[in-house]
Amino acid sequence: MPRQDRLPPMQTLSVFESAARLASFTAAARELGSTQPAVSQRVVQLEEDLGTPLFARGHRGVSLTPEGERLFEAVRQSLDTLRVATADIRARRATGELTILTDFGFATYWLMPRLTRLKQLMPEVDVKIITSQAAFDPRRDRADIAIAFGDGDWAPCTSTRLFTEEVTAVCSPAFRDAHPRVAQAADLMSLPLLHVQPTEPVRWLAWSDWFAAHGLYPPADRHGITFNSYALVIHAVLMNQGIALGWTPLVDELLATGQLVQLLDQPVVTSRGYFLVCPQARPEAAAVPLFRRWLFDECA
Repeated sequence: MPRQDRLPPMQTLSVFESAARLASFTAAARELGSTQPAVSQRVVQLEEDLGTPLFARGHRGVSLTPEGERLFEAVRQSLDTLRVATADIRARRATGELTILTDFGFATYWLMPRLTRLKQLMPEVDVKIITSQAAFDPRRDRADIAIAFGDGDWAPCTSTRLFTEEVTAVCSPAFRDAHPRVAQAADLMSLPLLHVQPTEPVRWLAWSDWFAAHGLYPPADRHGITFNSYALVIHAVLMNQGIALGWTPLVDELLATGQLVQLLDQPVVTSRGYFLVCPQARPEAAAVPLFRRWLFDECA
């Protein structure tokens, strides 16, 4: 027994929509580049499939039955949705659209300062940047390309390492000058430490990991401040509120301009880092190869 929710053929529904909208099989045939008998046959097949008449035939043309009106409204809305979607896809291929997914820190401190150069390279491309602190999940996240932090395993996506996780203790020049006796990692234990709210599972280095890498136990008395955004952590550092962990390349520009300084020249390096991740489950956007070349040039 056929399923009750089985759809009629798309071509048949298209013929029905044209005939219903024009209230004429002859006019529908002209619009579709077909013949009046062919349109009439398609409509009859649809009526037999549904088990009910959709048109009332008269000498002056045809009109919809109540069942026909209900089907016409549903088909019309569905075809309108399809037209909008196909037009959007064609426009996207013609003018170019690129959706980039990354985290708040990378978007704010690495990508944002370089957007002018990116737009100069691809002025016709509509660039969309989506940020999330959650780990990139190709089954959930919809993006043309991702710049994700992790261990490089986002199967079945392909990934290319951009930066290794390299972390140093950073602060403002004023904070450093106010604490001139800091000479080694242990000296940081009595100072206010600024934290990024940890994730589950842990994705990036924490102060406890940083102290452990220097052979130290983390301070038992937490007298720092925790933020759920790395941008807030850096803002607090710039406001002389304490010391933060600074990731390469996120703090490179701030160090180069002197807004931040390394309190200790003792970086901690891990096997994690930032990766360019290319989803394989969707067609590659036209702008992806150009963006990929630009990104590698900027990283170099």
